[in-house]
Amino acid sequence: MNPRNDEDPALAKLQLARSNLKTLLQNSVNLQTNLSDMDRKLTQFDHSLLTTSQSVAPLHSLAISTKALDARVNRALSPALALLSSFKLAYSIQQKLIKTSPKLQSNKDPDHQKLDHLIVKYVDWVDRLNGAIDSIGRECEPAIQKLQEVVEFLGRTKAADHCQTLRLREALVTLRALYREEIDAMRYEGVLDEALVSLQHEFERVLMRLKHRNVGEVAGDQVLGLESLGSGLEIELLKRIAETLGRNDCLDICIDIYVKGRYKRAAKALMRLNPQYLRTYAPEDIYEMEWEHLETAIALWIQHFELALKTVLVSEKNLCNQVLGGLMDGAIWPECFTKIADKIMAVFFRFGEGVARSSKEPQKLFKLLDMFDSLEKVKPELYKIFEGEAGADICSRFRELEKLLVHSSSKVLWEFGLQIESNHDGLPPPQDGSVPKLVRYAINYLKYLISNYSTSMARILRTEQVWKAGVLAEPEPDDYLLKDAITNVMEAIERNTNAKKSQYKDKANG
Repeated sequence: MNPRNDEDPALAKLQLARSNLKTLLQNSVNLQTNLSDMDRKLTQFDHSLLTTSQSVAPLHSLAISTKALDARVNRALSPALALLSSFKLAYSIQQKLIKTSPKLQSNKDPDHQKLDHLIVKYVDWVDRLNGAIDSIGRECEPAIQKLQEVVEFLGRTKAADHCQTLRLREALVTLRALYREEIDAMRYEGVLDEALVSLQHEFERVLMRLKHRNVGEVAGDQVLGLESLGSGLEIELLKRIAETLGRNDCLDICIDIYVKGRYKRAAKALMRLNPQYLRTYAPEDIYEMEWEHLETAIALWIQHFELALKTVLVSEKNLCNQVLGGLMDGAIWPECFTKIADKIMAVFFRFGEGVARSSKEPQKLFKLLDMFDSLEKVKPELYKIFEGEAGADICSRFRELEKLLVHSSSKVLWEFGLQIESNHDGLPPPQDGSVPKLVRYAINYLKYLISNYSTSMARILRTEQVWKAGVLAEPEPDDYLLKDAITNVMEAIERNTNAKKSQYKDKANG
């Protein structure tokens, strides 16, 4: 076998392996070259991505800022739109008030009901305008605050240039100052102020329309009692106007109008009774009055005092409560009513005090007792009408008048006994030996007192004794007090009679 031929296959294999290895190495070199090219390309792409990212970043930030700004603008729009709606409503109501005001001023229709219904609508519009202005006041600050947030955001993010942001800040400051001035003008200088003045005039006009229609038609001792001074519509109208004026800082004006108007009406009602006697009230002037005139004046005073209290003033109190009772939780109306009643009651008190302080003639005792009885009769009603702190002064003056009448009545009876004892008539004893006129007068005087005024006189004496001895002292029985007082006068009569007898003895001895 030839060895050369045996080596040829191994060599061939080696050559083939060499060829394959050479190819593999060449492929590796090619792959390395490709990988280098790819790495270079990836490096270039990464650099491009970095450059692109750096270019896009401001746009992304701007997009976020724009979204945040959009949210803030949307939040600012809601209160701004509500504010604009309130302004629109206020303007609409102002136009209605402007058109209606001339109708109120020129209306002379005797049918008050139509006018009253128109005034009710007018009051509604005034209340709605006041509510709209209040809404503007409440909504302005939140709206401006939201706008402030937008401007501050623009300043932080530089979404607008510096000049634009500065102009926006200046506009915001101007807006804040302007809205306060505008609201004040709407409330105190504009249509609302004029409407409130119109309501004051209507308040006074309706108040003066309510009259005491039956006073002056009372006969004898008749007392009418509570009188309705207005219809339901009129009362409701006055109440609405008073509450509207009170809510708009016009409470003092409202009270002043009410007190002056109702006092004028109450006084005019009582003037229909023709109480000319009340013009004389000084004690010295009353002393100079003829007894018949004074007696008539006291009788009229008793009747008119009760009428004023139980009819005029109780009706005024009811009206005052109906109209002003809703103001300040009911704290205002008692003082207003007391202001009205105080002037009227003062006139009656002044006359009664003048009578009580004037000279103490014996015949005046019975009129003083009539006055005291009349005060005792109306006392429960008076304390009920003037209950509370507001009426304390009137109740106090009433008690002072009662004290004066008690002291005066007791003093008249006491001085009557002294006059009898001192023979105050200054006349000589009757020539025919008959009973002296002073004694006859005193006996009849006591009979009349016991028959008609025993209860009143006993009450007077007991009251004075309690005042002198104190409330803790044990008072004497009424019968004993009256009997003791009568006994003192009888003893004075006896001493007077004995004095007259002694004059007869002197003449006989002469």
